[in-house]
Amino acid sequence: MKILVTGGNGYIGNKLIPKLLSEKHKVYSIDTDWFGNHLKKNKNLIKFKTNLNNINELKINKIDCIIHLASISNDPMSEVDKNLSWEASALGTVQLMNFAIKKKIKRIIYASSGSVYGIKKEKEVTEKLSLTPISLYNKVKMVTERVVLSYKKQIEVFIIRPATVCGFSRRMRFDVSVNALTFSALKNKIINVNGGNQIRPNIHIEDMINLYIFFLTKPKKYAGIYNAGFENLSIFNLAKKIQKIVPCKIVVKKESFDPRSYRISSKKLLKIGFKPAFTVEDAIYEIKNAFQKGILKDNPRFHSIKWLKLIHLKKKI
Repeated sequence: MKILVTGGNGYIGNKLIPKLLSEKHKVYSIDTDWFGNHLKKNKNLIKFKTNLNNINELKINKIDCIIHLASISNDPMSEVDKNLSWEASALGTVQLMNFAIKKKIKRIIYASSGSVYGIKKEKEVTEKLSLTPISLYNKVKMVTERVVLSYKKQIEVFIIRPATVCGFSRRMRFDVSVNALTFSALKNKIINVNGGNQIRPNIHIEDMINLYIFFLTKPKKYAGIYNAGFENLSIFNLAKKIQKIVPCKIVVKKESFDPRSYRISSKKLLKIGFKPAFTVEDAIYEIKNAFQKGILKDNPRFHSIKWLKLIHLKKKI
């Protein structure tokens, strides 16, 4: 199969693509490489260092499926430049979808976000509930979903609303809860918890990768929207899990700087046969092992928000 991956050098993309290659797929990767180039050369991998607005200039033909990961990745990053968020996600996706139709691509798998639901009181946050985005990032993801869905009569659309992804990657992210708190425990022997009662749904990066591969060959009748998250944990309980694996002190501050609290249900996904194989504990252990072996270091590019601000400032100079 020939697969186009947008955001191929991102946190998930740089682990997804080697797995696709190991399964004998041919892969085209599009990424701006703002956070580095972590993909090794492979005869079945063609990389393009650019953004989606230039997609029609690229020599890409006979693609079977698009896995669309490219995005400004969370709430704080979206606030660095609001226009950039819209350009990278919603507007770039319009270009991508028009390209897909022109090239007669059969299927797209889009990485949305479980945060599009906003704050819900319901214990079971299913795909049937309304979307009430509370931040720019949430709104951009919701609108991008609608862009993709507007083409569903011409292309098979699979939209995944992932929980917070966790676990080790060579393009590491220290701006997501499990990774950030675990790294703080390893490096500083302390975890600072702001508030602590906020609920975050979680999914291991390997399960996320396996899910994209799962949808590559799922019959057309399963096209639609799916939540993907299997452990809804409070930030405080998450810190306690980390403390059991990495000895550290937990400091709780009464005021929360990030009041978002949400959970998701993935029963729809489980009903069609997907089975998660990894846990938050697995993510903590692998981050710990990578740190102790010297594989995981405090690279400034891994602090996504600070790095985006830095490169964005350079562009303006």
